[in-house]
Amino acid sequence: MEAANDVKGTGGRIGGNRKKVVSKSVKAGLQFPVARIARFMRRGRYSKRLGTGAPIYLAAVLEYLAAEVLELAGNAARDNNKQRINPRHVLLAVRNDDELGKLLQEVTIASGGVLPNINPVLLPKKPSSSSAAEDVEKAKQH
Repeated sequence: MEAANDVKGTGGRIGGNRKKVVSKSVKAGLQFPVARIARFMRRGRYSKRLGTGAPIYLAAVLEYLAAEVLELAGNAARDNNKQRINPRHVLLAVRNDDELGKLLQEVTIASGGVLPNINPVLLPKKPSSSSAAEDVEKAKQH
C-alpha cells in the first residue's frame, strides 16, 4: 500500500525523479527572456519558419542595447549627482553617443528635454588682441 502512495503524483513514472527545468535564457547565459521573444516572433508572423537560434540572437542583441543605454544613463545620472536614472539622463546618454544617437535618431524620449546647445552666432563676441589694439589707438586719436 505504501508503494502505491509513493508513486502517486508522478504521472505514471516510477521513482518520481525528475530533471530540474533549465530555461532557454539560462542555457544561453542571458537575462532577457528567450522563450517569450520566441513566442512573440511566432505570433508576429514575421516568417513561416523560425530557427532555434533566432530568438536567442535577438534576446542577446536587445540585452546588449539595454545594458549600453543603462550604463551611459547611469554615468549621466552620476554626473548630475543623482542616485536615480530619469528620462533626462536617458536622453543625454543616447544623444551624446554617436552610434546610439544614429540608431534612435527619429525617437522622441518623453520628458527628456533637449540637448543644451547655444548657437555660436548668439554668443557675445570676444575682443581679439588685434582689434583691442585698434580700439586703443582710436581712443588716443579722439
